[in-house]
Amino acid sequence: MMKTLLWRGMLAGLAGAFVAASFALLFAEPRIDAAIALESRHAMAGMAAEPELVRRAVQKTWGLFTAMGLYGTALGGLFAIVFGGLYGRVGQTAPRTLALMLAIAAFVVVVLVPAIKYPPTPPAVGLHETVRLRTAAWFAMLALSIAAAVAAGRLHRAMAARVAATDRLMIAGGAYVAIVAAGQLLLPSIDEVPADFPATLLWQFRLAAIATQAVFWLVAADLFGRAASRVVGWSRP
Repeated sequence: MMKTLLWRGMLAGLAGAFVAASFALLFAEPRIDAAIALESRHAMAGMAAEPELVRRAVQKTWGLFTAMGLYGTALGGLFAIVFGGLYGRVGQTAPRTLALMLAIAAFVVVVLVPAIKYPPTPPAVGLHETVRLRTAAWFAMLALSIAAAVAAGRLHRAMAARVAATDRLMIAGGAYVAIVAAGQLLLPSIDEVPADFPATLLWQFRLAAIATQAVFWLVAADLFGRAASRVVGWSRP
């Protein structure tokens, strides 16, 4: 059964990636174009322009869909593995419901929490000298969020015999928040947004970037949940 869930998870991830890439093409890419135009004006004013290694037309079409497809397929496979490990251990939860719950948790842990500390930034934002620092800091925040979620899950299970379900959820959630908050205080703060960068454009880009991830997780999880229901033979509504 695990093999069947795995390839269906990969297919669901690929389909979710296609929908998310289409969403990004409509809502995120126009903000990127606006940021690039702003960067070009700065270059004309005397700032050095970065060489275009890949044409912009390719970046926001084939490049976007290819990158999202690879990303979605890989995450879809990982999602199926986690689902397979949890299914049957969380009561009588329906496969589709469990998939959607996992997607919400993954979105919070993998996307939303790291973005609170290090929000996505469009072109013309960020110094080239700090690319490695920013990349390392973001991955550190991502690793910390995942580790905190795993620790919170283990704490929740460890209290199963002596603490009520609602209290366990609150304690485990509080532990996750505490670990993440401590990590965000310790990790370096990075704020390299130019003073003249339009605040509205920055906000719209960040909102579109996070919304793209939300679309991916929602679509992929729903498709996978429907497929998993057939695989495990779930007959309840």
